[in-house]
Amino acid sequence: MGRGLRFAAVLVAGLGLLAWLALLAVNETTRRWFEKDIVLRADLAVGGSRRALVAYWRDGDWPELRALLAEVTHDERIMGAAACTADLIMVARTPEYPDRFRCAEIAPQVRPSPGAPPEAWRTWRSVAELPGGKVHLSAVPIVADTTPLGFVILVHDLSFVERRDKTLRDFLLLAFVVLALCASVVTVVAARLSWRSWSNEVRRFLRAGGQKPEFLPVMRDVRELVERLAHEREAESGAGWTPQRLRHALERHLQGERVVAVANREPYIHERSEGGGVNVLHPASGLVTALEPVMRACSGVWIAHGSGSADRDTVDRRGHVAVPPGEGSYTLRRVWLTREEEQGYYYGFSNEGLWPLCHNAHTRPAFRIEDWKHYQNVNCHFADAVCSEVDSDEPIVLVQDYHFALLPQLVRLRLPRATIITFWHVPWPHAEAFGICPWRDELLDGLLGSSILGFHTQLHCNNFIDAVDRYLEARIDREQNAVVQGRHATLVRAYPISIEWPSHWAAATASATECRASVFGELGLPPSTLLGVGVDRLDYTKGVEERLLAVERLLERLPSLRGRFVFVQLAAPSRTAIERYRQLNDSVEQLTQRINARFGTTGYQPIVLLRAHHEPPTVFRYYRAADVCYVSSLHDGMNLVAKEFVAARDDERGVLVLSQFTGAARELTEALIVNPYDLEEASDALAAALRMGEDEQADRMRAMRALVSEFNVYRWAGRMLVDAARLRRRERLSGRLSEMWPVEGEAV
Repeated sequence: MGRGLRFAAVLVAGLGLLAWLALLAVNETTRRWFEKDIVLRADLAVGGSRRALVAYWRDGDWPELRALLAEVTHDERIMGAAACTADLIMVARTPEYPDRFRCAEIAPQVRPSPGAPPEAWRTWRSVAELPGGKVHLSAVPIVADTTPLGFVILVHDLSFVERRDKTLRDFLLLAFVVLALCASVVTVVAARLSWRSWSNEVRRFLRAGGQKPEFLPVMRDVRELVERLAHEREAESGAGWTPQRLRHALERHLQGERVVAVANREPYIHERSEGGGVNVLHPASGLVTALEPVMRACSGVWIAHGSGSADRDTVDRRGHVAVPPGEGSYTLRRVWLTREEEQGYYYGFSNEGLWPLCHNAHTRPAFRIEDWKHYQNVNCHFADAVCSEVDSDEPIVLVQDYHFALLPQLVRLRLPRATIITFWHVPWPHAEAFGICPWRDELLDGLLGSSILGFHTQLHCNNFIDAVDRYLEARIDREQNAVVQGRHATLVRAYPISIEWPSHWAAATASATECRASVFGELGLPPSTLLGVGVDRLDYTKGVEERLLAVERLLERLPSLRGRFVFVQLAAPSRTAIERYRQLNDSVEQLTQRINARFGTTGYQPIVLLRAHHEPPTVFRYYRAADVCYVSSLHDGMNLVAKEFVAARDDERGVLVLSQFTGAARELTEALIVNPYDLEEASDALAAALRMGEDEQADRMRAMRALVSEFNVYRWAGRMLVDAARLRRRERLSGRLSEMWPVEGEAV
């Protein structure tokens, strides 16, 4: 036995030496391949555009030359490009081109002595070390006929070489461990076969389940390495986004840093019940629906306004409470506001000013100076909370929605190196409408403190950039879709928001048959009833009145549905401190009574208005019980009710009738898309939904479920975080270069 182990040790040492030599040889070979690849890319990039380069050069059309260089740098490995004339004047460069590499420094390597023939100009290549990493330089002369015009410099980012080297080292390490393990096992087995007690040892080993102590550390290392490589392959292959992949993206691209999210609405509200106990409520909010699964996946801190009657009783001295209750995936930090602050910041400026300003729902926005002052103060309170929660000078901060338009700039002033991702969950109006706001410049400046500013659709991005262009002094980079102020750039991107997939609420809900039976039992409906459902906060942008009028028109046009069709509206009261919302509550109540009086009979009411807060388990039961779900928003950034309905219908039944004025209508094209103001069209769609056959329902629902599963909330968050990581790497490299090498003409 001892002899076998000694032989195995010598064998492993020999294999290790061979693996080390192989690694050196393979590294050298692959580096030569990578260098040849870069050289070929540089030659192709310049050669493919040489005619255009010569033409622009001769005409002195430097703007077109800059645009051509920008197209060349679309290759993800080309970091920057510049063009130098024969007189050593840099006439064009891309924004990411390092200031260090100037024409005068490169020229001696490319340009021959004065009077030399054009063929004496030569291509020069080199590798340079920068604080942000290594780069490869290619200087290629541009000659027209026999006249040297100058040369083009291409800077390649070599970080991908290090990544490939790391992958290769990991693979060789895995191969060595497996080979060494196999060789050791074979050696020990061969030695053991010489002893008669080998069979007994095998039986004892098998009875122990193979868990020999000497093998456990090696097997654990192998499993960890294999798992890590599998995760990397999954991330690179574009597989579906999951909580695990989102966590991996955060670890890989942002070194697993803690995420600090800021939103007015808290994901869990603690309310005191009449009996003195405490109930945990989930607010009816699309923002919470989207962001809460992301925070469960990434952990971190969610900073929000503590509005529940028992919120103060459930936190520690720093305002912290672990959520979800019983799971504790992340921390909720509550910020306390006075009654006056809540009235001015939330009800006043945010929801009587910005909310109607951003929605085309025909409610006039109200702007008052006292509300604006409260809005400023509350944004400062939340900036203090953010700075107290971060654990580095380069934190990742997710700012959510119109309540915190000033927050990105406030955080940027205190944490200049922060990565700030702001997502605007509501539409952004066109520039002329936005100009109504008296503090439009301050709002735009505040948002431009962001590293990335996200909207649901490209139209909203365009509207924002148009507003900046009209009201601020800033440079608009239309090609990159960015706003540049000084050295700071804010990327403006479309990130269509979504929901978690698979939905944990759907997974916890009974089957469609059971849900239908329980809902029909609660409402006292016969089994043959056709059921429609709407799920909304009572907000004038949701088109609840238009929805009920469409049901009324349906019953007018199709008398056969009277007594058979029931529409249930789950309506959560919202912002009742605002007069317009109180008017909406009264209007919906009166409209329901009028339609029920007109078409109702003893034991039959066509509209059931359930005006109360409903927890997600109840909402998902109604989704699964319904024959049709009608989303009639008059103007909406996305509307996640539509996607929740699709996620709930794992039976591939039910029909979605969807307003064309939602962001979701751009994605869920298999829904019946309607104009909610057109009662004839809306009632036609409801009738078509109720008549639709099961095969067509399944085809439409299957297509929508495939889209929601692929474009889920983890993809939404992952794309933003990966984009932020890329931006951070560029800013770090550019910042270090700027510190070491000032721009030409600047004093050192």
